[in-house]
Amino acid sequence: MNYLLFDPPWRSSLLPLAYTRPVCDFRLGLLSIREKWELELGSPSSTRTAPYLQEKFPARLEDENIYINGALLPGRELADAIRSLGPGQSLWQQDRLLAMRCGKDENPDIALRHGADAGAINYEGEEPGMIRHLWDLFLMLGDEIEKDIRERLGLRVVDQISDTNLVIGDRLYVDPSAKIEGASINSETGPVYIGPHSEVMEGACIRGPFALGEHSTVKMGAKIYGATAIGPHCKVGGEINNSNLFGYSNKAHDGFLGNAVIGEWCNLGADTNNSNLKNNYAEVKIWNYEKRGFINTGLQFCGLFMGDHSKSGINTMFNTGTVVGVSANIFGGGFPRQFIPSFSWGGAVGMKSFRIEKALEVARAVMKRRGKEPEQAERKILEHIFEISGEFRNY
Repeated sequence: MNYLLFDPPWRSSLLPLAYTRPVCDFRLGLLSIREKWELELGSPSSTRTAPYLQEKFPARLEDENIYINGALLPGRELADAIRSLGPGQSLWQQDRLLAMRCGKDENPDIALRHGADAGAINYEGEEPGMIRHLWDLFLMLGDEIEKDIRERLGLRVVDQISDTNLVIGDRLYVDPSAKIEGASINSETGPVYIGPHSEVMEGACIRGPFALGEHSTVKMGAKIYGATAIGPHCKVGGEINNSNLFGYSNKAHDGFLGNAVIGEWCNLGADTNNSNLKNNYAEVKIWNYEKRGFINTGLQFCGLFMGDHSKSGINTMFNTGTVVGVSANIFGGGFPRQFIPSFSWGGAVGMKSFRIEKALEVARAVMKRRGKEPEQAERKILEHIFEISGEFRNY
């Protein structure tokens, strides 16, 4: 069977992270949602997403296709129910479409609009995990790190590591190519995974659940509290708590990052801090693109959400529940606003529009440091985001 992962109807609520990728390519734990599904189904997948993303993330159609909600987290019972769908059938839980089977010439949007047709099946299994809000990307981290390690990848605990380390607990998973010296690691609070060609430097303190992606580094003296996941090719230091870095991003210096989600190709300058708790302990509100205003998260702890290619300068302070778009550059004293539109340049004293040609120049320079060059499709994506996000920049 041919599988396609489609963006959910609430995709705009998952901006700015969904600006530059399909929802199924959000990273949650050791793997992206797509990688989790491909392991569960034993099959590759393609994507049905926003038209401007489709060149980079193409759809592959065959005579029979199963579309799966890209915000949906896989499980064995759910995967079996999806595999068993017959032609024209769709799988629902309440008013949420989980999956549907369509022929090559059928329009899958019909099932998105009409859930009560003859082919609709109500899923009776345990309610599956689903990314509905940005903050789910740190709230679900602990469970997903555990499932990725035990169920999806079937990893085995390490027999021993260098005796220069202090190891507490017996749920430590270390790739043979990783380097760890002089670190303190506590896996009694949750599993700890150290990925291929990664390094944990001297004096680092880590409490699980924690995952460190390949070619990533935890710098000297870092203090990391779970549940936290660091994607591939990242450098992290300072204090981090319950945060999710997708990959190719740096928080290499002192400063606090808590209850946060950071996209790719971001850099947090030295002593960048975010608040994750209001002084009056009230529930945190954040900007929502779909509502075009601030919504209540229902959370007391909620920090920073940052889209791809955004940066903060030295000593930047982010207020509780700040949302930063794509390719923003924030610097200067004081607290900038809690919603920073894409391609913004400045800080608390004022902002202006970051010219697209300069933004592309910076992106090219940053990616070159990791041996990468932006593809034509990626440049087109950034140019499109610049255009569609212009309404939010009033500079």
